[in-house]
Amino acid sequence: MTLAGIGVAYPATLTQDELWRGFFANHYGGVQRALASRLFANAGVVTRHGALNPLVEDVSAWSTERRMRRYLMEALPLGKAAVGDALAAAGLPAADVGMFAVCSCTGYVTPGVDILLARDLGLPADAQRLFIGHMGCYAALPGLGVVGDFAQARGRPAVLLCLELTSLHVQPPTADAEQIVAHALFSDAAAAVVVRPDGPGYRLVDVVSVTDPGTAEHMTWDVTDLGFRMGLSHRVPEVLAGHVAPLVDRLLARHGLARGDVDGWAVHPGGPRILDVVQAGLGLSDADLAASRAVLAEHGNCSSPTVLMILDALRPDRPDRVVALAFGPGLTLYAVLLAATGVTPAGVTPAGEGRRRSR
Repeated sequence: MTLAGIGVAYPATLTQDELWRGFFANHYGGVQRALASRLFANAGVVTRHGALNPLVEDVSAWSTERRMRRYLMEALPLGKAAVGDALAAAGLPAADVGMFAVCSCTGYVTPGVDILLARDLGLPADAQRLFIGHMGCYAALPGLGVVGDFAQARGRPAVLLCLELTSLHVQPPTADAEQIVAHALFSDAAAAVVVRPDGPGYRLVDVVSVTDPGTAEHMTWDVTDLGFRMGLSHRVPEVLAGHVAPLVDRLLARHGLARGDVDGWAVHPGGPRILDVVQAGLGLSDADLAASRAVLAEHGNCSSPTVLMILDALRPDRPDRVVALAFGPGLTLYAVLLAATGVTPAGVTPAGEGRRRSR
């Protein structure tokens, strides 16, 4: 099965500096202000996106029910734009989609956005649907595994949409550094990918994961009366450091590969420290993580869509083999191996088969 087209959509763009000066500097007054200023300045984010602009609407005192109503209003046009662009990039009519999977941890509605978007996009009535919630930043990679398995087993195309509206969940002022970090990093986006049973693109070769349940409390996403609240321990990078190299090496060894055989890296930018840890643990160059750092700087951490955004950013360079990495609650790490059509997992081009790639 191959990744045949990616579409990405963003709400309005805001600069990190104007968000700090126009809202968060006052939001975090008193003793918290100096700490918050440092965390915002060192987040690695220059611009990001918000369906809700805190300079216009202070949602920090909104009830969860009010936030969920707004989620539906903002999610539908954003998701429709991303899926529409992915279908166009793949040259696939909506009527040919056999499965539609949606990942989101920032909002819930029933009927779900999967049902409402399937209606608005003109997906067939017999298209199977799946909603994947509360997996956080790594959801796109198991989501790819699910739609890839469907495409291979059923011989029909599938679409995965990852959509997050973190701007809905600004929390009341607190001295908690974890909350300040979340407010300094997170952003809104939607990213969709079309997976076909075969054809040009990037083949989904393998998916692996590891979960360290002993550190589950290091990353949490709690439903409260005032929206969803993130818990993000400063120990997350050190836990990832112990798992990332063994996970990647296991993935590559299953296909006779080593790290040096990978020429594209899509690493979820959970924050600058996480990228530093991954770079050191895998022995990657600055160039290897340039796309991840650029996405963080230009768009912020958009949770589940982010790794798909980095894959899209890598496509113009046409790497032969790509490893995508993402991390989230659990603590859970996922890794995916992709190979350009015409390249076997071990990097040998089959006799008589030329290279084929798609944007």
